Amino acid sequence: MNDYTAATYGDRIAEVYDEMYPMRANVGPAVDALTKLAGSGPALELGIGTGRIALPLAARGIEVHGIDASEAIVAKMRAKPGGAAIPVTIADFAGFSVRDGNRDKKFRLVYVVFNTLFQATSQEAQVRCFQSVAAHLSDDGVFLVEAFVPDPTRFTRNQNISASRVESDLVSIDISRHDPVNQLVHSQHIFIGETGVRLYPVQVRYSWHSELDLMAQLAGLRLRERWGDWDCSPFTASSEYHVSIYEKAT
Repeated sequence: MNDYTAATYGDRIAEVYDEMYPMRANVGPAVDALTKLAGSGPALELGIGTGRIALPLAARGIEVHGIDASEAIVAKMRAKPGGAAIPVTIADFAGFSVRDGNRDKKFRLVYVVFNTLFQATSQEAQVRCFQSVAAHLSDDGVFLVEAFVPDPTRFTRNQNISASRVESDLVSIDISRHDPVNQLVHSQHIFIGETGVRLYPVQVRYSWHSELDLMAQLAGLRLRERWGDWDCSPFTASSEYHVSIYEKAT
Protein backbone atom coordinates (compact mmCIF):
# COMPACT_ATOMS: atom_id res chain seq x y z
CA MET A 1 0.00 0.00 0.00
CA ASN A 2 2.73 2.45 -0.94
CA ASP A 3 0.16 4.84 -2.46
CA TYR A 4 -1.90 5.02 0.76
CA THR A 5 -2.42 8.59 2.02
CA ALA A 6 -4.40 10.28 4.80
CA ALA A 7 -7.33 10.64 2.38
CA THR A 8 -7.33 7.09 0.97
CA TYR A 9 -9.56 5.45 3.55
CA GLY A 10 -12.28 8.09 3.35
CA ASP A 11 -12.09 8.43 -0.42
CA ARG A 12 -12.51 4.69 -0.99
CA ILE A 13 -15.11 3.93 1.69
CA ALA A 14 -17.29 7.04 1.47
CA GLU A 15 -20.06 5.38 -0.56
CA VAL A 16 -20.55 2.48 1.87
CA TYR A 17 -19.27 3.73 5.24
CA ASP A 18 -22.65 4.05 6.96
CA GLU A 19 -23.72 0.67 5.57
CA MET A 20 -20.49 -1.02 6.58
CA TYR A 21 -20.69 -0.04 10.25
CA PRO A 22 -24.37 -0.42 11.20
CA MET A 23 -23.35 -1.52 14.73
CA ARG A 24 -22.24 2.06 15.34
CA ALA A 25 -25.65 3.50 14.49
CA ASN A 26 -26.62 3.88 18.17
CA VAL A 27 -24.68 7.02 18.98
CA GLY A 28 -26.89 8.16 21.87
CA PRO A 29 -24.49 7.34 24.75
CA ALA A 30 -21.54 8.92 22.93
CA VAL A 31 -23.46 12.07 22.05
CA ASP A 32 -24.77 12.35 25.63
CA ALA A 33 -21.22 12.19 27.03
CA LEU A 34 -19.82 14.60 24.44
CA THR A 35 -22.63 17.09 25.06
CA LYS A 36 -21.76 17.23 28.77
CA LEU A 37 -18.07 17.69 28.04
CA ALA A 38 -18.64 20.35 25.39
CA GLY A 39 -20.66 22.59 27.70
CA SER A 40 -21.34 25.79 25.79
CA GLY A 41 -18.89 24.69 23.07
CA PRO A 42 -17.51 24.93 20.52
CA ALA A 43 -16.40 21.37 19.68
CA LEU A 44 -14.01 20.02 17.06
CA GLU A 45 -14.13 16.48 15.64
CA LEU A 46 -11.00 14.95 14.12
CA GLY A 47 -11.96 12.67 11.23
CA ILE A 48 -15.54 13.92 11.01
CA GLY A 49 -16.37 11.53 8.14
CA THR A 50 -20.07 11.16 7.31
CA GLY A 51 -21.13 13.08 10.42
CA ARG A 52 -22.20 10.03 12.44
CA ILE A 53 -21.37 11.87 15.69
CA ALA A 54 -21.13 15.50 14.59
CA LEU A 55 -24.66 15.82 13.22
CA PRO A 56 -26.52 14.62 16.34
CA LEU A 57 -24.12 16.63 18.52
CA ALA A 58 -24.87 19.77 16.50
CA ALA A 59 -28.57 18.99 16.83
CA ARG A 60 -28.10 19.33 20.60
CA GLY A 61 -27.18 22.98 20.04
CA ILE A 62 -23.39 22.57 20.15
CA GLU A 63 -21.31 24.52 17.63
CA VAL A 64 -19.36 21.76 15.86
CA HIS A 65 -16.40 22.06 13.51
CA GLY A 66 -14.65 19.19 11.74
CA ILE A 67 -11.40 18.09 10.16
CA ASP A 68 -11.04 15.34 7.56
CA ALA A 69 -8.54 14.56 4.82
CA SER A 70 -11.17 13.14 2.47
CA GLU A 71 -13.44 15.49 0.55
CA ALA A 72 -15.42 12.48 -0.69
CA ILE A 73 -16.51 11.33 2.75
CA VAL A 74 -17.23 14.89 3.92
CA ALA A 75 -19.49 15.30 0.89
CA LYS A 76 -21.61 12.46 2.29
CA MET A 77 -22.07 14.39 5.53
CA ARG A 78 -22.89 17.62 3.71
CA ALA A 79 -25.65 15.83 1.79
CA LYS A 80 -27.42 14.94 5.05
CA PRO A 81 -29.84 17.28 6.87
CA GLY A 82 -27.77 19.84 8.77
CA GLY A 83 -24.50 18.68 7.24
CA ALA A 84 -23.91 21.75 5.11
CA ALA A 85 -23.99 23.97 8.22
CA ILE A 86 -20.96 22.31 9.83
CA PRO A 87 -17.65 23.95 8.82
CA VAL A 88 -14.98 21.43 7.86
CA THR A 89 -11.26 21.92 7.30
CA ILE A 90 -9.93 19.51 4.67
CA ALA A 91 -6.59 18.49 6.14
CA ASP A 92 -4.63 15.69 7.76
CA PHE A 93 -5.49 15.87 11.46
CA ALA A 94 -1.99 14.71 12.40
CA GLY A 95 -0.96 18.36 12.19
CA PHE A 96 -3.69 20.93 11.74
CA SER A 97 -4.66 24.55 12.26
CA VAL A 98 -8.19 25.89 12.51
CA ARG A 99 -7.97 29.67 12.40
CA ASP A 100 -10.06 32.33 14.08
CA GLY A 101 -8.82 35.48 12.44
CA ASN A 102 -5.08 35.70 13.01
CA ARG A 103 -4.83 32.95 15.62
CA ASP A 104 -5.84 29.36 16.36
CA LYS A 105 -9.51 28.91 17.22
CA LYS A 106 -10.06 27.59 20.74
CA PHE A 107 -12.41 24.71 21.52
CA ARG A 108 -14.00 23.53 24.75
CA LEU A 109 -13.95 19.98 23.37
CA VAL A 110 -11.81 18.25 20.76
CA TYR A 111 -12.69 14.60 20.16
CA VAL A 112 -11.66 11.68 17.97
CA VAL A 113 -13.72 8.48 18.05
CA PHE A 114 -13.99 4.96 16.62
CA ASN A 115 -10.19 4.35 16.58
CA THR A 116 -9.70 7.21 14.10
CA LEU A 117 -6.64 8.53 15.95
CA PHE A 118 -4.84 5.37 14.80
CA GLN A 119 -5.18 6.47 11.18
CA ALA A 120 -2.21 8.71 11.94
CA THR A 121 0.18 5.94 10.94
CA SER A 122 3.34 6.81 12.88
CA GLN A 123 4.15 7.66 16.46
CA GLU A 124 5.46 11.03 15.29
CA ALA A 125 2.17 11.82 13.57
CA GLN A 126 0.17 10.92 16.67
CA VAL A 127 2.42 13.11 18.83
CA ARG A 128 1.86 16.00 16.39
CA CYS A 129 -1.87 15.43 16.66
CA PHE A 130 -1.76 15.80 20.44
CA GLN A 131 0.33 18.96 20.05
CA SER A 132 -2.13 20.43 17.54
CA VAL A 133 -5.03 19.61 19.84
CA ALA A 134 -3.32 21.27 22.81
CA ALA A 135 -2.86 24.44 20.75
CA HIS A 136 -6.60 24.55 20.04
CA LEU A 137 -7.96 23.78 23.52
CA SER A 138 -9.40 26.51 25.68
CA ASP A 139 -8.00 26.67 29.21
CA ASP A 140 -10.93 24.57 30.48
CA GLY A 141 -11.08 22.41 27.35
CA VAL A 142 -10.67 18.63 27.08
CA PHE A 143 -9.50 16.17 24.45
CA LEU A 144 -11.44 12.91 24.22
CA VAL A 145 -10.06 9.80 22.52
CA GLU A 146 -12.10 6.63 21.90
CA ALA A 147 -9.95 3.70 20.78
CA PHE A 148 -9.53 -0.05 21.03
CA VAL A 149 -7.11 -1.71 23.40
CA PRO A 150 -4.54 -3.51 21.19
CA ASP A 151 -4.78 -7.31 21.17
CA PRO A 152 -1.83 -8.87 19.34
CA THR A 153 -3.22 -12.36 20.08
CA ARG A 154 -5.84 -11.91 17.35
CA PHE A 155 -3.06 -12.46 14.79
CA THR A 156 -1.58 -15.83 13.81
CA ARG A 157 1.90 -15.47 12.33
CA ASN A 158 1.10 -11.76 12.19
CA GLN A 159 -1.90 -12.30 9.90
CA ASN A 160 -5.65 -12.50 10.34
CA ILE A 161 -8.56 -13.43 8.06
CA SER A 162 -12.17 -13.15 9.19
CA ALA A 163 -15.61 -13.16 7.57
CA SER A 164 -17.66 -10.29 8.99
CA ARG A 165 -20.76 -10.87 6.83
CA VAL A 166 -21.97 -13.99 5.01
CA GLU A 167 -25.28 -13.46 3.23
CA SER A 168 -27.04 -14.98 0.24
CA ASP A 169 -25.78 -12.26 -2.12
CA LEU A 170 -22.85 -10.74 -0.23
CA VAL A 171 -19.70 -11.89 1.55
CA SER A 172 -17.47 -9.48 3.48
CA ILE A 173 -13.95 -10.62 4.35
CA ASP A 174 -11.35 -8.73 6.38
CA ILE A 175 -7.70 -9.57 5.71
CA SER A 176 -4.97 -8.03 7.89
CA ARG A 177 -1.20 -8.13 8.13
CA HIS A 178 0.44 -7.12 11.41
CA ASP A 179 3.79 -5.38 11.78
CA PRO A 180 4.45 -5.65 15.54
CA VAL A 181 7.73 -3.73 15.41
CA ASN A 182 6.06 -0.57 14.11
CA GLN A 183 2.61 -1.34 15.62
CA LEU A 184 1.08 -1.17 12.14
CA VAL A 185 -1.85 -3.14 10.74
CA HIS A 186 -2.46 -3.16 6.97
CA SER A 187 -5.97 -4.36 6.12
CA GLN A 188 -8.35 -4.85 3.24
CA HIS A 189 -12.12 -4.99 3.69
CA ILE A 190 -13.23 -7.11 0.73
CA PHE A 191 -16.87 -7.14 -0.41
CA ILE A 192 -17.79 -9.93 -2.83
CA GLY A 193 -21.26 -9.66 -4.35
CA GLU A 194 -23.29 -10.00 -7.51
CA THR A 195 -21.83 -6.76 -8.87
CA GLY A 196 -18.24 -7.89 -8.39
CA VAL A 197 -15.44 -7.39 -5.87
CA ARG A 198 -14.83 -4.14 -3.99
CA LEU A 199 -11.71 -3.35 -1.97
CA TYR A 200 -11.54 -0.91 0.94
CA PRO A 201 -7.99 -0.53 2.29
CA VAL A 202 -7.15 0.79 5.74
CA GLN A 203 -3.91 1.26 7.64
CA VAL A 204 -3.71 1.90 11.36
CA ARG A 205 -0.88 2.46 13.78
CA TYR A 206 -2.24 1.31 17.14
CA SER A 207 -1.03 2.70 20.45
CA TRP A 208 -1.42 1.45 23.99
CA HIS A 209 -3.31 3.74 26.33
CA SER A 210 -0.16 4.29 28.39
CA GLU A 211 1.59 5.45 25.22
CA LEU A 212 -1.21 7.91 24.54
CA ASP A 213 -0.84 9.24 28.08
CA LEU A 214 2.83 9.96 27.38
CA MET A 215 1.95 11.71 24.11
CA ALA A 216 -0.44 13.86 26.11
CA GLN A 217 2.29 14.77 28.59
CA LEU A 218 4.60 15.78 25.76
CA ALA A 219 1.87 18.15 24.54
CA GLY A 220 1.28 19.68 27.97
CA LEU A 221 -1.84 17.62 28.71
CA ARG A 222 -2.66 15.09 31.42
CA LEU A 223 -5.17 12.28 31.81
CA ARG A 224 -8.27 13.40 33.70
CA GLU A 225 -10.24 10.16 33.54
CA ARG A 226 -10.61 6.97 31.55
CA TRP A 227 -13.74 4.91 31.01
CA GLY A 228 -14.28 1.41 29.72
CA ASP A 229 -17.22 2.59 27.60
CA TRP A 230 -19.42 5.61 26.95
CA ASP A 231 -21.53 4.80 30.01
CA CYS A 232 -18.57 5.90 32.20
CA SER A 233 -18.02 2.32 33.40
CA PRO A 234 -14.56 1.67 34.92
CA PHE A 235 -11.64 0.86 32.66
CA THR A 236 -10.24 -2.53 33.69
CA ALA A 237 -7.75 -5.14 32.49
CA SER A 238 -10.56 -6.84 30.55
CA SER A 239 -11.73 -3.68 28.74
CA GLU A 240 -11.57 -3.94 24.95
CA TYR A 241 -12.02 -0.19 24.40
CA HIS A 242 -11.25 2.96 26.31
CA VAL A 243 -12.63 6.47 26.35
CA SER A 244 -9.81 8.71 27.59
CA ILE A 245 -10.24 12.36 28.54
CA TYR A 246 -7.25 14.71 28.69
CA GLU A 247 -7.03 18.26 30.02
CA LYS A 248 -4.34 20.93 30.16
CA ALA A 249 -1.69 20.14 32.76
CA THR A 250 -1.47 23.73 34.00
